[in-house]
Amino acid sequence: MSLTYITLATDRKMPLVGLGTWKSSPGQVKTAVSYALEIGYRHIDCASGYSNEHEIGEALHEKIQTKKSIKREDIFITSKLWNTKHHPDDVEPACRKTLADLQVDYLDLYLMHWPMAFERGNIMMPINEDGSVRYADTDYKDTWKAMEKLVEKGWVKALGLSNFNARQIDDLLSTVTYRPVVNQIECHPYLNQSKLVDHCTKRRIVVTAYSPLGSSDRPWARPDDPKLLEDPRILQIAKKYGKSPAQVIIRWQLQREVVCIPKSTTPSRIKENIEVFDFILSEEDMQQIDSFDCNGRLIVPTIVVSLNTINSTDMILIANPHTGNNTPINAVGAQVILILTHSGLICHFQNQENKMHL
Repeated sequence: MSLTYITLATDRKMPLVGLGTWKSSPGQVKTAVSYALEIGYRHIDCASGYSNEHEIGEALHEKIQTKKSIKREDIFITSKLWNTKHHPDDVEPACRKTLADLQVDYLDLYLMHWPMAFERGNIMMPINEDGSVRYADTDYKDTWKAMEKLVEKGWVKALGLSNFNARQIDDLLSTVTYRPVVNQIECHPYLNQSKLVDHCTKRRIVVTAYSPLGSSDRPWARPDDPKLLEDPRILQIAKKYGKSPAQVIIRWQLQREVVCIPKSTTPSRIKENIEVFDFILSEEDMQQIDSFDCNGRLIVPTIVVSLNTINSTDMILIANPHTGNNTPINAVGAQVILILTHSGLICHFQNQENKMHL
């Protein structure tokens, strides 16, 4: 594969490698974006939920408007609608703010960041006193209808999804006017998502891999968690090709026709991550990396609801983010932890006799 881009269902071209900006700190992200654009990146992945779009906008304005070194139409810019803005009345103002922060007139791609809606407002993670998230009952199909109006206004060239599973994708496809062209998901050798990638491909939905290198700097990482970039099997393959472990992993994704958006604010790594078009992994090495899959999901932030043991008189209600309904659960003797995942909210009871997933 020598192409540096993939063609979306809308016939627009999307660069196969982009710069991710999640966890890029203020004061660093502007420099990172500027450097990436200088060395040839033409795909920047953003999100209002990352709280750094205003600084990315400064870099874009400098390159496009001030120095005029790059044309706007030559940069593929993605952003995402955050969970607190799912209400149809909030979608247009949220997009307008992203456009203002990024200092551009349109987005090449606008994604629904997660399928579940949080309580409306400007608090990014609205939580109750007990630590539980305050959800809203807005259906993602209603949110999508509001997002489609952004295409009609010319503010957005294409729409897509993020963190949607197969069932949610098909549910949405049953009602859309403008089909999603991308699903951005966690994807790396420990979680190759082959079934979901195949599901998307059959529906002409391109998969973008976030945290493609294992996101070792994720805030909830534990010291004993496996580090993908230090996996001896990856190191062996990298040595064979004279490449870095990161380059091998990114190349593996590209040969699967999966777009990659590795995040870095280190110039040498930013440069390294895009230098992946001068070698090809053998079929044997592709299959070997495929075999590393262990359903090793890494992006699973945990929200503790209660550390108190549930007593015999308690009946708890857990909000199902897909239906908006409350589900009564009798969980005597359990400690409850809520986990926000790609497919919704998992309710996990600490004692193994009382364990249930929603």
